[in-house]
Amino acid sequence: MGGGDPLEEIQRMASRNAVVIFSNNTCCMCHAIKKLFCGMGVNPTVYELDENPSWEQALMSLLGSSSSLPVVFIGGKLVGAMDSVMAAHINGTLVPLLKEAGALWL
Repeated sequence: MGGGDPLEEIQRMASRNAVVIFSNNTCCMCHAIKKLFCGMGVNPTVYELDENPSWEQALMSLLGSSSSLPVVFIGGKLVGAMDSVMAAHINGTLVPLLKEAGALWL
């Protein structure tokens, strides 16, 4: 990707697709979130942080925490890390978010 501001780059990337996951190849939580979405019939766009370490710092500043991967955007909006996604899944708000973003039709 470009050499501009990583935060702006992340926002642009997140707004291009219905579901965007910033992940790390070796992170088991990242793998679990990808499986969750795929199991629901959602095909997320995944960006691996191994490819651009500056993204990770920008994401952590967005989240306000030191290391919380994966970071999930739905409909261009930051949902958060694993705990936020799982909370939305458990309380029933994840599916409506996915439908509103156009990532899920049923």
